Amino acid sequence: MTAQQEITQRDLRNRSKEIMDAVQGGQAFTVTRDGHRIGELIPLRRRRRFVPRGKFTAMSRTASNISLDAFRADQDATAEQTPDDPYAR
Repeated sequence: MTAQQEITQRDLRNRSKEIMDAVQGGQAFTVTRDGHRIGELIPLRRRRRFVPRGKFTAMSRTASNISLDAFRADQDATAEQTPDDPYAR
């Protein structure tokens, strides 16, 4: 693991665009004030919204088969079969 680059509070103020562009690019910084560490600027972890087609295809090849009858039986066993009466209080 590489050490984070230290920047002063003044550097952050004066070079904010440059520093924030670097954070957006994946770089992390430790912010100091009067020689003391006071915080970190780190990039957010972004979750992928979609799985690439090739990866999905590869995962599908190794997935186990699903029995539709067993799936429905599991749903029927766990789902409440009678509707609630909203006026039965």
